[in-house]
Amino acid sequence: MIGHHFSKFDPNKEGKSRFDQLLDVLMQLLAYTNGDINEALNWMNQLDKEYELTDGEYGMGDFIDELREKGYIQENPANGQFSITSKTEQGIRKKSLEEIFGKLKKSKAGQHHTFKPGQGDEISPDTRPYQFGDTLEQIDFTTSILNAQINHGIDSFSMQEDDLSIRETDYKAQTSTVLMIDISHSMILYGEDRITPAKKVAMALSELITTKYPKDTLDIVVFGNDAWPVEIKDLPYLQVGPYHTNTVAGLEMAMDLLRRRKNPNKQIFMITDGKPTCLKVGKRYYKNSFGLDRKITNRCLNLAAQCKKLKIPITTFMIATDPYLQRFVQEFTETNNGKAFFASLDKLGAFIFKDFESGRRKTVY
Repeated sequence: MIGHHFSKFDPNKEGKSRFDQLLDVLMQLLAYTNGDINEALNWMNQLDKEYELTDGEYGMGDFIDELREKGYIQENPANGQFSITSKTEQGIRKKSLEEIFGKLKKSKAGQHHTFKPGQGDEISPDTRPYQFGDTLEQIDFTTSILNAQINHGIDSFSMQEDDLSIRETDYKAQTSTVLMIDISHSMILYGEDRITPAKKVAMALSELITTKYPKDTLDIVVFGNDAWPVEIKDLPYLQVGPYHTNTVAGLEMAMDLLRRRKNPNKQIFMITDGKPTCLKVGKRYYKNSFGLDRKITNRCLNLAAQCKKLKIPITTFMIATDPYLQRFVQEFTETNNGKAFFASLDKLGAFIFKDFESGRRKTVY
């Protein structure tokens, strides 16, 4: 019979088991529940009732048993409550990486490209004539032999210095990055969840660096009234607090962390949705949520200038588009000679990925 035969779509025939399908859903929910597996499983049961995620052969109880057997969850014998394991924490990071950055090709353990040619690890398609000091490993023998044949003929083959062609290679550079995440109360105001996309970006970036750029370093700093570092394994559990936005404290901690790093290339990524509203003066918190306070913004601009002197570019990802904030962000960015992106929540990951990979020094408004 000529033509097309259509049949009902069966997800079980697409290569994923029922467990893997449910695990994908669970990993998404854990990002929203701040790593609370008990709340996530309650949501799973509600979704199962509404959308029939399971059937008579494989139920939610089977899924929970398999989670325990495969080491994704562990049960507290005292109260019967579940908690996630390090395997699940890494699974959430991998899921975030796949969701935001897509499937990345495997590469050698290395670093980021600079724009300077010379001896390096990756071959460039460009060639140039031999110069005194070039090493034997840099000679492109195929092109050099071709040059010799063209210049001297095939019958009396000879190769001279003028025939040699050098294949360029690109330097690679290690990079130390500090990712600053705003966890002030405004990150969940107005019915919009802004902290979850920020966490997903942080988890994806950490997984990217640890797998693709293992020689790089990534430090993560959260800032509210104060600033403090968090470990990669703590990212799924990040929550917004009743905080103001102490951008100064976050920048000071980021600079301190980068000061300890030996890598020559350093950068700061800052994800925030609002203006700086807090400053610590001695033991007292100076706060003003009603506008751009010059006392606070001046300290921010001073730190931006200090980072410029230390050759630490700051890239600000503003997930809010208030016009009065754009003027401050523009001034902050110009002071640092950094970059600024006014990114929507669904484009945040793409912006950070492209900026991290390219390493360009172009200011974008």
